[in-house]
Amino acid sequence: MSASTQRVPCTVVTGFLGSGKTTLIRHILENANGRRLGLIVNEFGDVSVDGDILKGCGVDACPEENIVELANGCICCTVADDFVPALDQILSREPRVEHILIETSGLALPKPLVQAFQWPAIKGRVTVDGVVAVVDGAAIADGRVANDMGALAAQRAADESLDHDDPVEEVFEDQVACADLIILSKSDLLDSAAAQRANAVVGEHLARSVKIVPVSNGKVDPSVLLGLGLAVEDDIENRKTHHDDELDHEHDDFDSFVAEIPAIADPAELARKVTAAAEAEGVLRVKGFVEVAGKPMRLLVQAVGPRVNHYYDRPWQAGEDRRSRLVVIGLKGIDRAAIERILQG
Repeated sequence: MSASTQRVPCTVVTGFLGSGKTTLIRHILENANGRRLGLIVNEFGDVSVDGDILKGCGVDACPEENIVELANGCICCTVADDFVPALDQILSREPRVEHILIETSGLALPKPLVQAFQWPAIKGRVTVDGVVAVVDGAAIADGRVANDMGALAAQRAADESLDHDDPVEEVFEDQVACADLIILSKSDLLDSAAAQRANAVVGEHLARSVKIVPVSNGKVDPSVLLGLGLAVEDDIENRKTHHDDELDHEHDDFDSFVAEIPAIADPAELARKVTAAAEAEGVLRVKGFVEVAGKPMRLLVQAVGPRVNHYYDRPWQAGEDRRSRLVVIGLKGIDRAAIERILQG
């Protein structure tokens, strides 16, 4: 067996805030068809939401010990300190992991991460099977992603107020530019005209022949995403992005904090507060777990801008800390005090 076939393939799953990466990965874990998987989850913020959701899958293909969570900044910025030890941990598992999924932070740039696979400590053991970018089809089509990114295609010629240099747009474009496959999520919410708009926006940023796959509720055959065999790290220099001239990057364009709120009585009322915070203070993303008074179940809250989803994901466990904590992400300079007043009010 050659060295290349011994290397464990890794699929990098990238995507803008709230695009549906975690839903997609959960579906893959639950439909692995006997393949032994490992998972690295990189979150932006101090509360593990995505990792906790995925650990709750309870599937044999990816047991909890095969899931490693990184919350010390995006892994493209902390390769030596976080990413290499995470790989070491997963590759030491028995039985041997056959494929590793890497869910990046919504703010992460995939190119520096893929370039890290060229490091001597990494290159001989793993390879990038493919980069998958998950794009929120409904948001892109309706222009509801931060700073009207989704409306850019339809309004580019007529709307001179659009900021073409917005950093959120650059993150989105860089993720698409590095992708080998685009998952257009929430496609069940798109009529034919909206689907055309979404495809047009994504297509503008595809420099190569990359397929766009419409998906609803993360349901796609894992064989579409896994086993591409592309060794992306050997081709990454051909994928041009906004940050190619930068040696390093930081996420100084964003602020993140954890808001603690009291137990709530009405999830719908909390959703209205989250929407109010997004509209009044420019919040891009809210996610976390909340205690509902008198309920034995934990409430999961996920919001992108003013759009809020919430549901009870599982019972609170015996001895578990029931504090209600929400990760809030916004552009640099968001007013933490004002946001906390809205959420706690």
